[in-house]
Amino acid sequence: MLHASFPPNTYRMNPYSGWCPDIRELELKVKSHHAIVGILVINPDNPTGFVYPEENLRQIVQIAKEHDLFLVFDETYRNIVYNGKQTVPLSDIIEDVPGISMKGISKEFPWPGSRCGWIEVYNADKDETFSRYIGAILSQKMSEVCSTTLPQIAIPRIMEHAEYDRYLNERVRHYEKLSNIAYDILSDVPCLIVNRTNGAFYMTAVFNEAILNNRQALPIENDEIRQFIEKLVHDKIEPDKRFVYYLLGATGICVVPLTSFFTALPGFRMTLLDKDEKEFEQVVRTIAESVTRYINSAT
Repeated sequence: MLHASFPPNTYRMNPYSGWCPDIRELELKVKSHHAIVGILVINPDNPTGFVYPEENLRQIVQIAKEHDLFLVFDETYRNIVYNGKQTVPLSDIIEDVPGISMKGISKEFPWPGSRCGWIEVYNADKDETFSRYIGAILSQKMSEVCSTTLPQIAIPRIMEHAEYDRYLNERVRHYEKLSNIAYDILSDVPCLIVNRTNGAFYMTAVFNEAILNNRQALPIENDEIRQFIEKLVHDKIEPDKRFVYYLLGATGICVVPLTSFFTALPGFRMTLLDKDEKEFEQVVRTIAESVTRYINSAT
């Protein structure tokens, strides 16, 4: 979108229905914006942790088919699904619609610096324009991207190892446990909308939109840090970013403002990556207490 000089044209993920996308809104946007040529789906989703049911995915494929669009599915977290949820890969449902699936190892392998990804292209022969688009991507990336020879050699050896499935399952079960700990704690905070994370390793919370203002703050003991944070929030900024700054200054806990993900919804995203379950629970409780304290500081 940036290369096309267009602002992001997003469809809504609804926090009041478990982050399920508004399929009707998506189709209406496709019908009313003739410049749209493709639909992007992140499944499982970042930042919400939503796992698309097969029915939703088939609806999106049908919209693409009816309106002559191509599909881009980011399936980087495809093997990190839990809490009894199931989904399907694009390859199982795409039929004759042109599309791309993006995959990679950076979320499955605990291997810092080995970020390696690839794309799978479907039905490039069905559409001449899409075929040229794929050719342009491949030509550009071959001249830009550095070699990932070592990960490429290692990927089949790792994934075919007898212990790999057990290792991945252990990680997924750990994320599942942490997702439920975070949900149980944060869902009790009255001013937050929280859905249970079912995929990837993120938890997203949304503030009641009427509850935030520019007078709220958290006490920061260190004067130097307090002055630095007050300088950052002095100018008008997004209300969730203001909270994130104060949370970091007061507790040392770093989360990401939700408005940084091209949405007007104020909130924050945190990760489920802590190895220590008790430590993670304490962090989440501190976040919950900080939210309540922040909201009550100047209502």
